Amino acid sequence: MLVYLMQPAQIITMKKLFFFSVFLFTCAVTLAGIKPDTDKYNRKEVYIPMRDGTKMHAVIFTPKNQTEKLPFLIERTPYGVNEYPSPEKSGYIKDMAQDGYIFVFEDIRGRYLSEGKYEMMRMSRDKKDPKAIDESSDTYDTIDWLLKNVPDNNGKAGLYGISYDGWTTIIAASDPHPAMVAASEQATPSDMFLNDDLHHNGAFRLSYAFEYAFMEEISKTDSLFQFGNYDTYDWYLKLGPLSNLNDKYIHGKLPTWNNYIAHPDYDDFWKRQSLTYRLDSPRVAIQHVSGWWDQEDMVGPQSAYQALEKQDRHNRNFIVLGPWRHGGWAGGDGSSLGNIKFDGQNTASYFRKEIQAKWFAWYLKGKGDGNFAEAISFQTGSNKWKNYSAWPPKESTVKDIYFHANGKLSFNPPTATESKFESYVSDPAKPVPYRARPIEETYGPGSRWYFWLTEDQRFVDNRPDVLTWQTDTLTADITVTGNLLAKLYAATSGTDADWVVKLIDVYPQEYKKELKMSGYELMIAADVLRGRYRKGFTKPEPAIPGKVEQYAIDLHGIDHVFKRGHKIMVQVQSSWFPIIDRNPQKYVPNIYKAKAADYIKATESIYHTVGAASSIALPVAGE
Repeated sequence: MLVYLMQPAQIITMKKLFFFSVFLFTCAVTLAGIKPDTDKYNRKEVYIPMRDGTKMHAVIFTPKNQTEKLPFLIERTPYGVNEYPSPEKSGYIKDMAQDGYIFVFEDIRGRYLSEGKYEMMRMSRDKKDPKAIDESSDTYDTIDWLLKNVPDNNGKAGLYGISYDGWTTIIAASDPHPAMVAASEQATPSDMFLNDDLHHNGAFRLSYAFEYAFMEEISKTDSLFQFGNYDTYDWYLKLGPLSNLNDKYIHGKLPTWNNYIAHPDYDDFWKRQSLTYRLDSPRVAIQHVSGWWDQEDMVGPQSAYQALEKQDRHNRNFIVLGPWRHGGWAGGDGSSLGNIKFDGQNTASYFRKEIQAKWFAWYLKGKGDGNFAEAISFQTGSNKWKNYSAWPPKESTVKDIYFHANGKLSFNPPTATESKFESYVSDPAKPVPYRARPIEETYGPGSRWYFWLTEDQRFVDNRPDVLTWQTDTLTADITVTGNLLAKLYAATSGTDADWVVKLIDVYPQEYKKELKMSGYELMIAADVLRGRYRKGFTKPEPAIPGKVEQYAIDLHGIDHVFKRGHKIMVQVQSSWFPIIDRNPQKYVPNIYKAKAADYIKATESIYHTVGAASSIALPVAGE
């Protein structure tokens, strides 16, 4: 849920990186003796009173050459706004700044220079209480004040933002001020237990959840935990049970960490915090933006779009899906991501100029034709932009791709003559790393966190606790567009287990287009299910040792072409450390209170036989 700025203690907070480079350049120009007064916008700091008397700190930018009444474009953030540059100097909003808006950047309640108490993912207020507050009421009061106190506005406002700022955007849109007519939520989290930042399908995202909670809650400004280990894999392994974090390090000082312990299952706390609980129908025009390789909030925008689409009676709900990491569309040209290139397509630049800028120009100014596709997707593999009338598209046909003996993968189901299963030993003392080591602190110096979903998966190929299946070399392209579901038939010798499934595009062993990519194993989709939740997230159940059961794992949406000459691969494992905490593999009611003795080895078996045929349901286009 982050985006980066440097603090005095060399803290990097992701979202400000887009602006901070411009700030440093301006400082360099000043030191060279050149007057840097080239800003095209006037800057003003204000404190805006809320209905309960608390004041929010905001920075307002108005065009120096303003000749007409303009709408507001507002971003509300927990990451600090005081050093934002003039809008035309930010790559993220430069195209909109050239069109002319009144830009407003506001510290949310309790963060940086705003008054009040910060509450992560603040719950919705009791509307019967006129003094009750939440993020939507703070946005409402902000817009109301701006309309009355900033001259030459046209009476319209739009909100936008990435990650937490995307969440504040969609929360504002759920209960909007009448002047709020458009929103672009980008990489919002949706449900912190089922997906996104803190859990995936009930499995706890340990390293991210701890480091983010510490950064946001230990002080009013962003702070990094001091690990004393560059490779945090070692630190988290030596930590032992999760209870040691409070006992040895944070001593109950992080409210969010305490919530993890108090709510280990999907109870009313997580449900009330989720977007599906708060959203009903699109009350303003809303654009959802998601990255295929978003390492933090890939699912959120898709989930929010689907929740609102059910009640979209006025065609106000739209989605954009691109080949980006978390927030990757906000800076750079987007022609590559990590080692993956997109055939010269400047996807981020295209989004900012042709999609985002035109969206707000239409809804806030009435400029353009207002002709926006329901779903705009950058299809990876073919590396082409696609427009769809629905997401997921209705034209795809679901086909199961089955696991077989001897590591084979095909669209044909297994036969009775094949061996029935493959096994491996999962040892909590030797968990599979989620990316190649060293695993740097998430937002620390030199971190490769931002690109790990595109890392070459060959780094786990020879581990005995990772199973692999792959097709023969493809003789024709296979296009997969829509939502994926892994159907794993498995048994464990323990009483709980995690199941990680990865769908991978294997490049040819001699890839002449770019030789260094030969044999590359690119994850296209991957996720984890904590086995105790196989029958539902509200009531966990221990596994019966040795019993074969189906584990359905939502792998979410993709739009990808597996090219002729490539192979399709699936990997299965039972740890993904430390992004996912170690499952003790012995069922305990609350994993956050597990003891060291609860962590045991277990034999995990994946079945591929008649009546227990493990597979992945692929929505194949053009069938």
